[in-house]
Amino acid sequence: MARSSATRRLLSSIRSKTNTVSLLIFDGGAMPPSAGGRRAMSTAARAKEDNEAWWKESLERMRNIGISAHIDSGKTTLTERVLFYTGRIHEIHEVRGRDGVGAKMDSMDLEREKGITIQSAATYCTWNGYQINIIDTPGHVDFTIEVERALRVLDGAILVLCSVGGVQSQSITVDRQMRRYEVPRLAFINKLDRMGADPWKVLNQARSKLRHHSAAVQIPIGLEEEFQGLVDLVELKSYYFHGANGENVVASDIPSNLEASAVEKRRELIEVVSEVDDQLAEIFLNDEPMSPRDLKMAIRRATIARKFVPVLYGKRIQKQDVLYMLTAYNLSLQGVQPLLDGVLDYLPCPTEVENHALDQNNSEERVLLSGTPAGSLVALAFKLEEGRFGQLTYLRIYEGVIKKGEYIVNINTGKKIKVPRLVRMHSNEMEDIQEAYAGQIVAVFGVDCASGDTFTNGSVRYTMTSMNVPEPVMSLAVSPVSKDSGGQVNLS
Repeated sequence: MARSSATRRLLSSIRSKTNTVSLLIFDGGAMPPSAGGRRAMSTAARAKEDNEAWWKESLERMRNIGISAHIDSGKTTLTERVLFYTGRIHEIHEVRGRDGVGAKMDSMDLEREKGITIQSAATYCTWNGYQINIIDTPGHVDFTIEVERALRVLDGAILVLCSVGGVQSQSITVDRQMRRYEVPRLAFINKLDRMGADPWKVLNQARSKLRHHSAAVQIPIGLEEEFQGLVDLVELKSYYFHGANGENVVASDIPSNLEASAVEKRRELIEVVSEVDDQLAEIFLNDEPMSPRDLKMAIRRATIARKFVPVLYGKRIQKQDVLYMLTAYNLSLQGVQPLLDGVLDYLPCPTEVENHALDQNNSEERVLLSGTPAGSLVALAFKLEEGRFGQLTYLRIYEGVIKKGEYIVNINTGKKIKVPRLVRMHSNEMEDIQEAYAGQIVAVFGVDCASGDTFTNGSVRYTMTSMNVPEPVMSLAVSPVSKDSGGQVNLS
């Protein structure tokens, strides 16, 4: 071992009845603790601090979010535009697949044919130096279990509402699921360009039907065909979306005809947030100067505490299909970039969410997980897929690190399993990785398990509570007539 490497490693400590003697191996010998030992401990402490600083900053710049809504509210369209504006994909395609390509997140042929999402899909992107892991979920009630399994492992969510349809039946269902798993959320009122769009009516519906303590953090500049942009009530700026796909966001002053409305809505926002945030209430009641940062941090605290739901807006950009002279279809979406800023500003990072495990060695006592890579591995299998290479198991890592080639233990079955392949998902595409740490959502191949199983590195026997599975309205079991049939069943 080279001297420079040896001096950085503290190999062992020998405890006596009176004191602790630290040994540092140096060129085959032991340095006395009075000199080399102290230097070794100092070096080890610095290395620990550097390592801790690395993962702390990394986790602070991570968001795990889901996008959920009623049928045809624009969930997958929103996800596609998020991927486009963040540079994850380089072309925009229609969800219904009339252009022969279809949405990236709808990888099944049936999804592209019907223009609906059937199974949840995971992806990731980067925005302003932050990593955002996204799960796009179905809207149809028939596939609500996919929403359930996604929200079980997410730290935040975007509830998409149609500015015409408002709060609908499945909007209520997914909001109930978000409450069940204590998921902080933003509301995104979409399709402001449609005839009959009324965002303030939808906001009032969210307050009455969903019992949201909410307020708008933006106001639209015009509605329907007269929509031009958005006014940010926190920064007191207006934003316009230029370019063929609205990719260029231009900040400007608030239009003079909206100044009074902006002041009124900003005061309403401050009053609503002050009701649930003491720090902002003190500034407001004392009539002290309030900076945009004060208001932004108050909104963040209240949102993470699930006491407030910020409301943001967006609209489609429609283009005519000249080749087939068909009806106009959605090509782009305005308001996505401010929404992404809202995800970073208001939704929590993994360490800001409390996750508990059940200690199987201590009568299932609830244990608060640190949510950092420093602890023992704790990961939950929340989704299974049969793919070309066998069973694909989606994992949310709550604590510790998982590495390719290492052994993990299925606490539910007691089996010790080697991780043969570790990947990150981009819809149906896979990127091989060597390791993943707390806060990340990854997938593994060749791991025999069931949905809801918990994996650790063997040092602890923790299990995570699984998702809520509602009782089926109707069920049917089919079995072969005899064992001689070899398990073959004719279902024709």
